[in-house]
Amino acid sequence: MNETPTAAQFEEAILPHLDAAYNLARWLTGNDDDARDVAQEASLRAFKFFGGFRGGNARAWLLTIVRNTFYNWLEKNRPRDIAAIAADDELLRIEDVSVNPELLATRCANVEAVRAAIERLPVEYREVVVLRELEDYSYKEIAGVSGVPIGTVMSRLARARKQLQEILTAPPEKEARP
Repeated sequence: MNETPTAAQFEEAILPHLDAAYNLARWLTGNDDDARDVAQEASLRAFKFFGGFRGGNARAWLLTIVRNTFYNWLEKNRPRDIAAIAADDELLRIEDVSVNPELLATRCANVEAVRAAIERLPVEYREVVVLRELEDYSYKEIAGVSGVPIGTVMSRLARARKQLQEILTAPPEKEARP
């Protein structure tokens, strides 16, 4: 069946995954404005090439487009970062068991520390952490989205987790005195 897909089919398959697309773009770019640009460009590309989508996991298909769009954006906007890239489990899940204000404040501080630590990771590590820990992708799905072998995904994830551990357990840096 070689029918041209309709806008309604696109909306049904892709729109439920726009939050995941933005989330990945946000973690990869590091800020809201760039993430919106990347997610919007990826959505336009997804619409343009939706005729080539052969069914299956629409979320993985869209996130692959987001990732590729990000790397194109990175080449144009941050060529130094792309050169650095070439050179080269449950962290954010918090179960609220209490409404104790002190405990809640501590948890919020911990979440912010983890978010800041993730933002410090190199983009190829940040990518696998976001897909695995925040989007709950399997290694196989991450390999499909990122276009690298499963072994590379596992290696990057292990290195990313080690770096996160080092960042999160390092003693706080002292502020320089004038």
